[in-house]
Amino acid sequence: KAVVSTQSTGGLRCDGRRPQEMRKLKCELGVSEGADGSAIVEQGYTKVLVSVFGPHECANRTARNHERAIISCSYNFASFGAAVRKKKMTADKKTTEVGVMIQNTFEAAVMLEKFPKSQIDIYVQVLQGDGGERCVAINATTLALINAGIPLKDYVCACAATVFQDSVLLDINNLEESYRGPLFMLAVMPQTESIVQLQLDHRLHNDHLDKVVRETIQGCRDIKVLLDRQVKEWTVEAAAAYEIKPRV
Repeated sequence: KAVVSTQSTGGLRCDGRRPQEMRKLKCELGVSEGADGSAIVEQGYTKVLVSVFGPHECANRTARNHERAIISCSYNFASFGAAVRKKKMTADKKTTEVGVMIQNTFEAAVMLEKFPKSQIDIYVQVLQGDGGERCVAINATTLALINAGIPLKDYVCACAATVFQDSVLLDINNLEESYRGPLFMLAVMPQTESIVQLQLDHRLHNDHLDKVVRETIQGCRDIKVLLDRQVKEWTVEAAAAYEIKPRV
């Protein structure tokens, strides 16, 4: 089944979007009462919940760093949320790898030096998967850390792309991922365009690289605008609850 309708003169994708059109993004902060910070992000039919605990005293004394905080990340895919079910061993290995990737991503973005000898725990739960779970998890983690009051150098925004018939498709869904074309995932801090994470599944022809990077960074910028708008709305609501005039 083609990921782009060849019968449509507009060249629309299988879900009706144009090649560089993003899926609808919805997000909410402060959704888990027991967590220090939390957020839920939906992009299309992919839905991810992130809860943050800390900074708190490092549980493992041998892992404690006297100069900065350490980050731990647990990434789990709800059994009822998978678009395609896989063998448990394969799933466990993949979720561990994604958890380490998210941890590494935010070690580059969080101001860890402000919390020596402490630990920040990130729990990611994919409630519903329809492609782009890694990107949505990173975007949700950014909001959850902000909700927890943990300082970041900048927002970390992630977007994925693929190439189909020489067209760059942004924010790909599960059907487009199953096409098995090149899957390019980028996480950046948009203010400086600093790349904090880059992953490529399958080979990408060098002729397409510049365009894929350019379009993916633009996708990250667009996501940053949406996340920032939600943070400002949450800040106004939180300030109103405490009768504080926000600086936004």
